[in-house]
Formats: sequence, structure tokens, C-alpha cells
Amino acid sequence: MALTNRPRTVSGYGTAAGTGTLAALLLVGVGGSPAYVGWVQAHTDPNGAGGWFLRLLAWPAWRLHSDDPAHGVFATDLRAVLMVILAAALLYLLPASQVARVQGSVSQFFSGWAAYVLAGGFTGLLAALLGPDGSLLAAFQAASTGATYGFFAGWIVGAASLGGRA
Repeated sequence: MALTNRPRTVSGYGTAAGTGTLAALLLVGVGGSPAYVGWVQAHTDPNGAGGWFLRLLAWPAWRLHSDDPAHGVFATDLRAVLMVILAAALLYLLPASQVARVQGSVSQFFSGWAAYVLAGGFTGLLAALLGPDGSLLAAFQAASTGATYGFFAGWIVGAASLGGRA
């Protein structure tokens, strides 16, 4: 019996869900960082399109310490944590059989984008409901803001998902 070494084809890309998750992690990590949030608040005009977009990228803001010790760091960072977790879960769950059949197709782009929009909406809803002083109206408003964030930033996740293995 001869031992054979089967050649494995190694793609230059990771999975579509993996690269999309990495893009989501980078978006939340960089866009939600205290340095970026401070810079965007001080140097952009909220009444202009560019300033509005740059401020929207700071929506899943996170902090290394909590200003309110009663709520702790996790409560203040709940939105950022949920955004990455839900984006990863939806990126793995959303690809349909059509995406798996056609590698590098436009459907991978839209699947990644849609996953980020849904993750943003669910993140806003859950973070408002699970956070301190959660009300249904605040949850609906936060879901709207999260879906808006996902729509305008999700194309980056969609582009990262493009071309990966399904």
C-alpha cells in the first residue's frame, strides 16, 4: 500500500464569511475606537454629507473603561461586541446555495452587505433592550440607526466577502 500525498489546492482567498468577519471586526475596531470617535466629533461637520458619514462609521463605539461603574465595561461596549458577533453569525448563515455554486459572484457581495445591514439592525435593537434603561421606542430607534450604519458601511463587508470561498 503506497502512501500518496494528495495535492491540495490552496486558494489565495479565505472563505467569504471569514473575510467578511475580518472586515466587520476592522470596521468596529477602527471606526468605534475612542481615538476615531474623538477625532470625528472634533473635526467633522454633522450637517455635511462627509461629516455625517464619518460620524455614522463611529456608531458601534467602544471604550476601554466605563464612566459609570454601575454598568461596567461590557454594558458600554455591548453594541460593539454584538455587532461583531451578529455580523459573523449572519455572514455564515446567509449565503444561499447560489452563492456556494458561483465563486466570486456578485451575490457574495450582496450577501455580505445584507448580513451587515441585518447585523446592524439587530445590534441596535438588542443593545437598546439589553442595555440600561431599555425601552421599546429606544430599541426601535436604535435598530433604525444600526440598519442605516449597516447599509452605508456594509458595502465594505460585501466587498471583503467577494471572491472568497463560500
